[in-house]
Amino acid sequence: MCATGRGVTQDDAEAIKWYRLAAEQGHARAMNNLAMYAEDDAEALKWFRLAAEQGDADAQNHLGFMYAFGAGVAQDHAEASKWYRLAAEQGDAAAQYNLGLSYTIGEGVTQDHAEAVKWFRLAAEQGHDDAQFELGRMYANGKGVTRDDAEAAKWYGLAAEQGVRRAQFLLGVMAAEQGDSTAQFNLGVRY
Repeated sequence: MCATGRGVTQDDAEAIKWYRLAAEQGHARAMNNLAMYAEDDAEALKWFRLAAEQGDADAQNHLGFMYAFGAGVAQDHAEASKWYRLAAEQGDAAAQYNLGLSYTIGEGVTQDHAEAVKWFRLAAEQGHDDAQFELGRMYANGKGVTRDDAEAAKWYGLAAEQGVRRAQFLLGVMAAEQGDSTAQFNLGVRY
């Protein structure tokens, strides 16, 4: 409540105090939230790891991100994918998206577009905008699925409705390629 200002005056210092008290008693969600306020990567890593080891999906995803980018720890894509997978299997949309990216690129796992599509779809169905965009891209390019412009447009459209500019642009390109004169004009202006 202190962190969000719900029912009380918003106060980060007070939120940190209460998160720390709960975290020191082993509360995983408090550990994760305390890590978000950490002043440096080493402290964030400590709290994310403790929460992740207790099975907190959000912390597992954050820990994977820290390994993927070498934040406070040596960069290790295999370790990142391990933590992403643990969170993704619990239904965490952000982790599903991150694991999908790992499979698309082949970082920490063997590149596998069909597996990437599987994880993007799970996240996209939960409304994850970037996963919707990536799933649209997979359909547009026939990566891991049969090329399908209608399906690509569907997923681009969902991402576009959430403000993903790349999806908005690609929908315009698709419309222009299908002969829509307004889309062709707008695309010309864009260039």
